Amino acid sequence: MLETKRVEIDYESSVEIGEGIHWVGFYDQQSGLHCNPYLIVDNDEAVVVDGGSRPDFPSVMLKILQTGIAPNKITALLYQHYDPDLCGSIPNFERIINREDLKVISATENLMFIRHYSVSSRLVPLHKLDYQYTFSSGRRLQFVKTPYSHSAGSFVTFDPKSKILFSSDLLGSYGTEWELFLNLRPDCVDCFELGNCPQGLSNCPINDILNFHRKIMPSCKALRYSLEKILDIPFKVIAPQHGSIIREPKDLKYIFRLLTSIPDVGIDGIVKDNHNFKFDKLDERFNS
Repeated sequence: MLETKRVEIDYESSVEIGEGIHWVGFYDQQSGLHCNPYLIVDNDEAVVVDGGSRPDFPSVMLKILQTGIAPNKITALLYQHYDPDLCGSIPNFERIINREDLKVISATENLMFIRHYSVSSRLVPLHKLDYQYTFSSGRRLQFVKTPYSHSAGSFVTFDPKSKILFSSDLLGSYGTEWELFLNLRPDCVDCFELGNCPQGLSNCPINDILNFHRKIMPSCKALRYSLEKILDIPFKVIAPQHGSIIREPKDLKYIFRLLTSIPDVGIDGIVKDNHNFKFDKLDERFNS
């Protein structure tokens, strides 16, 4: 894993986060939702992961060019769900890559929506690839489905070579005070006074992560199931599509523990487990 110190990061340039793996995202100080497209380069071919929105495309493509790869060497666009902040720039990529064999790869449940963005590329479902993508060199990306975190077709992508897990919305974050790599202070780990920082800090990055999952994930059950699934993957780094890249084992353990414990995720924060449908309302409503 490449060492990238906080003070050295130039957000106007691509950032190499692993061997051949580049952050090519768009940094906007006014936005609380920072999107993280990634480029995986293997020899003379490349794959884009969660390419970004249409308005962000000029910045994303400029960073891709900064890596030294030519656009026509991009062989596949990989989308871990179907939201416009990932998929909005598909037509832009298709035009500039200009390859007849360009693939758009995602889960079947996502492709039924992604096809409304795509203009010309072949849409390839994960199961047709046996849940892996293989470069010409033999390097492989592995796909693991994480259903309803947050969409039915959500999945994560693992690169065994770098040990980086591209986690899509899982372990993502929403917040205006953003940095590419999560840098928790030692006294922040295992802190449970998240609503009132004991250190007097104005922003809690952990709170930003928890609040993001409360709003984005549909339920506690879906979130816990997906977190349990990805714990079986031998990753060392998590690179989410929103928020900050997480590298420290102690930080990952702390965040996983919190995320598996919060009770008010999605609909579970609105409707309690013991809620029962009142069937007598059917008669009142329709027997008039």
